[in-house]
Parts: sequence; structure tokens; C-alpha cells
Amino acid sequence: MEHILLETPEFKIGVDKGNKSELDFKVKYKEAQKNERTPKHIHLMIDILLKRQGNPELTQRLIRFFNEMLEHIEAADEYPPRFQIYRPGIGEPFKELSEYGDYDVEFLIAIFELIMIQEKTNYPAGTLNLKLFKRLEEGADIFTLVSAATFR
Repeated sequence: MEHILLETPEFKIGVDKGNKSELDFKVKYKEAQKNERTPKHIHLMIDILLKRQGNPELTQRLIRFFNEMLEHIEAADEYPPRFQIYRPGIGEPFKELSEYGDYDVEFLIAIFELIMIQEKTNYPAGTLNLKLFKRLEEGADIFTLVSAATFR
């Protein structure tokens, strides 16, 4: 990782320079005792679906929170990018969801934001993520969500 944007005892989140544009970046993370990884939409979707199985009502509130974030996140205006919404403790209302799936809610929110900033930077007119998370909020089934999350 060229630039670490968030570091806790459990994980590091950062970015490497991308090649699609001057401000493009690749989101990376590293959990303790694991290799560095690049998250994708499908990883977020699966984790949210697992959380929804554990606590449907609270997960629905988290999904609405993500959709609200999508309305406010803007393209990056510098490299490395800065968090626009995330701040430590922002996941506190959803903390119970960390018991389900693989990802801590705080981690999930930070990764989600960076992936959305990256998307808005590279595809300013794109609406794939907005549609994907609206479908998730509407209770779409696994096939629909996985198909949309892995579409190229």
C-alpha cells in the first residue's frame, strides 16, 4: 500500500495509484495475519447479506445509510483521496452487525466509501452502485445482487 488512510490494531486501509486517470486509485486493505487484498463490490454484498441474515432490521438501516452516503460522495479531487464522510466511530449505531459476516461495520463503511469515491472518480456518470444498493434496500435476492455486483 502506497498510502495508508486508516489504521487500527485489526486492519489497515489504503490506496495504490491506479492507471485509469491522474486521480485513479486502487483500494487495498490488510488484516492482521493476512495478505494485502483488493476489495470488490461482491465482497461488500456478500458481507451485507450475511449481516442481513443475522439482524434484518439493523442491516436495512445500514443499507439506507450507505444509500445516503452515495448521494453525498463526490469524485476525488486529489491523490491520495481523503475520506469525505467516514470518521472513527461512525459505525457505532450499527456495531451489533459486526457479529455477522467477516467484516467489522467500521471497516465496511470505510471500504465502501473509498470504493464509491473511486467509482465516482473514474465513472462520473455511472449509476451501477446506486442501482445495486437500491436493489439491496428493496430486498433483492442473491442472484440479482451477485449478478449486478459482478457485472463488467
